[in-house]
Amino acid sequence: MHSRKSICPDTMVDLKEQYELDGQSHLFSHWDTLSNDEKKHLLGNLGKFDPAKLSKDCADAITLAEENSNSESVIEPLPVLSYGSVIGDDVSRNLYNDLGLNAIRNGEVAVILMAGGQGTRLGSSAPKGCYDIGLPSGKSLFQIQAERLGRLQTLAGSKVPIQWYIMTSEPTRAATESFFRENNFFGLLESQVQFFNQGTLPALDLSGEKLFLSKKDELVESPDGNGGLYRAIKTNNLLSDFNTRGIKHIHMYCVDNVLVKIADPVFIGYAIKNDFQLATKAVRKRDAHESVGIIATKDNEPCVIEYSEISKPLAEAVEEDTKLLKLRAANIVNHYYSVKLLNEKLDNWVDSMPYHIAKKKIPHYNNTTGEYITPTEPNGIKLEQFIFDVFPSIPMSSFGCLEVERSEEFSPLKNASGTSNDNPETARNAYLQLTTSWLEHAGAEVKKDILVEVSSALSYNGENLDQFKGKVFDKPDQILN
Repeated sequence: MHSRKSICPDTMVDLKEQYELDGQSHLFSHWDTLSNDEKKHLLGNLGKFDPAKLSKDCADAITLAEENSNSESVIEPLPVLSYGSVIGDDVSRNLYNDLGLNAIRNGEVAVILMAGGQGTRLGSSAPKGCYDIGLPSGKSLFQIQAERLGRLQTLAGSKVPIQWYIMTSEPTRAATESFFRENNFFGLLESQVQFFNQGTLPALDLSGEKLFLSKKDELVESPDGNGGLYRAIKTNNLLSDFNTRGIKHIHMYCVDNVLVKIADPVFIGYAIKNDFQLATKAVRKRDAHESVGIIATKDNEPCVIEYSEISKPLAEAVEEDTKLLKLRAANIVNHYYSVKLLNEKLDNWVDSMPYHIAKKKIPHYNNTTGEYITPTEPNGIKLEQFIFDVFPSIPMSSFGCLEVERSEEFSPLKNASGTSNDNPETARNAYLQLTTSWLEHAGAEVKKDILVEVSSALSYNGENLDQFKGKVFDKPDQILN
């Protein structure tokens, strides 16, 4: 959708006429009032897209939404061979950890970070990764994750730095790069950090037929969803870079999880041990009706099921022996890909992945009146792709899901202060409670109601803290670097 392979006009007139033929003549109501530079800019913007394909993809997405709402598919938990857990299983954890550390040591592991979002819900216009959740150190999400990556390199004895590919969006790219440069890449090598942009898609009206202008000479565009990762990998030639560097394993995650174990050797080792080509992490649902996608099977294929698709009886069903929910694998958008799989499947994914619709309030420029319209009700459709839509293309024998402890690995930052969960306060507390528990496990004495910040540069997962055995922590806001 992002390129106009079928339309290669030699002149501006050809492109304008093509858009008009495809039902987009309203975009040119103000054409005669534009300067030549504005006309060139508008057509340059339009030239990125194929209007006929846009309309078709939107119509297909609307149809898909209707089909999903009427679906009678069989939904079941993943089979035992595709579902593992390291909760309470130190033997498996240690086995996987050793395998993962060995792959990291040999330069076979790289990381993709999805960091295209702004902190709008948090009251910030900066990239979300720049956000300070209120730790005593004042560290941002980016700094916590960068230092964690550096610590892991030391822990693994890496022969080469772990490559960190950071996917930004057009609105966040410059600010993200500047933030890293201003902070000297948080101790990492500049050469091991690569920035690349995800794609964008134009918005359409509720009929799915008409495009919007954001100003005189540009369309309204928005990021193409987390599923746009695959197209971005292809567009930015990252697969070639993986292959050139001898990278075999990719860990992908989202920036908003303060507890994320970046390049987690346990997760990497789990995939290696079981020869999984694609794997995902899950945490147990808080309760039967938590509003979260579930990793499961639909008609015997791996997938993510939206909570709205699961009936009340199925959501509440429990296993007889464990008394755990049958459908408990909450999706945290934390995935493993073998580079072998990407070599085989990437082109097909890019060409065949469906689009989904999101009805939104879309501010836009009215080129008839010259006004900027800010709607109070949804007036249009944004198209997006979902990263998990490729799951059904993977044979069950090559797909795995690893269950991990929520309190150790997942505390997302999605909502503003004062909301019920997934906010700066819950993220801060989750981080401090985890690192304090590490100190206690190492033999430190932490007084009641005291939480201690252990820097991610000091410890990746609770190791390297023996020096604090017997030490008493009785003051608030202490930081261990």
